[in-house]
Amino acid sequence: MRTIGNILWLLLVGWHTAVAWLVVGLLLCLPIITIPFAVQCFKFAAFTFWPFGRVAVRSTDTPGASLVGNILWLLPGLLLALGYFLGGLLLCITIIGIPFGLQAFKFAGLSLHPFGRIIVTRDEADAVR
Repeated sequence: MRTIGNILWLLLVGWHTAVAWLVVGLLLCLPIITIPFAVQCFKFAAFTFWPFGRVAVRSTDTPGASLVGNILWLLPGLLLALGYFLGGLLLCITIIGIPFGLQAFKFAGLSLHPFGRIIVTRDEADAVR
């Protein structure tokens, strides 16, 4: 079922949202100082491309750096979150699109504060809990 959800997500939403994350990541690779932001963009591009069966969980490695990164990330995060939010609203118009709309709303929240998150499979997240 996850594979079917991922294929439908890829066709409806995943390809263009992953491209958006990739474009932002490539732009952030231009100045050397923003490469850590670009790396996070590439992680979320892969997550956005094929999301079902994986989750973003909090990382406890560097909480102070995560806070600073999320504050600096505010403007690009708002633009990505707005895109996810509008896409989620459009997807929720139909009954079939509701699960994809809910996933888009999750990504809207994640795009506002991506630092301090790691992407793991759902099974790994359940094992930790």
